Amino acid sequence: MNSSHIKIFYTPIEAAIRWSNLYEQEQFIIGLLDPDRLPLNHQLERWPLIRLNLDRIYDGLLNGDLPFGRNGITCADPELLSSPSVTIRHVDMRVWMSEKYPDQRPDFLFDDYERLLHPAVTVEAVQALVMERDLWRSSSESCQRMNKKLRRKLDAMRGELDIATRHAGTSLSQRAELTYLNIIGALVQLILSETPSGIAYSTFRSQESIISALIAHHTGLMGVTERTLHAKFAEAKRRLASQII
Repeated sequence: MNSSHIKIFYTPIEAAIRWSNLYEQEQFIIGLLDPDRLPLNHQLERWPLIRLNLDRIYDGLLNGDLPFGRNGITCADPELLSSPSVTIRHVDMRVWMSEKYPDQRPDFLFDDYERLLHPAVTVEAVQALVMERDLWRSSSESCQRMNKKLRRKLDAMRGELDIATRHAGTSLSQRAELTYLNIIGALVQLILSETPSGIAYSTFRSQESIISALIAHHTGLMGVTERTLHAKFAEAKRRLASQII
């Protein structure tokens, strides 16, 4: 934006000259015009672009698209439209041109950055995109931090799985498994049995009570679950029964 061209308000001819990028000739052009009358078309024959832009400005004024007033104060007095003293505020001119002539970006209304933008792209749209980008960037950084935490947890779980796999790979031999099952079956049978005189060897009266006690005292140990204990006890009893003649 060329600050030397900027004013708080403009007369229509001043705005048209700046719009036509002929500010350097402004004093010369205005000097040829009658200050008490509106510019006439034949007075602007040498500057057809100024005449075109002046017609565009008056078209906006006459149709109520472009606010106007006197000495920079908006008053919308229709008599001013036939007076050379009618003025247009800088901010109103900028809004009007953005809406009605978006492909026009004269340097007295728009800065260099705005003039480089595609006409269909507004500053507000760019600002909204920047805000959206910043939000996505913040969200992405948060996701990356969460991803690192999850990766650390995953690596720890993989380590535990490797240890468990190695332990699981050390399987019992058939003879050792049979030995353990015999011991388990014999212990369960003994715990639930009585002496020849009818005195119970323990206070447990059922396999379920044994399982409940084991879980209560050793919860968290591998294999000490209700389902596993029921399965192992049942298999131990079958193995023991199959060996008794």
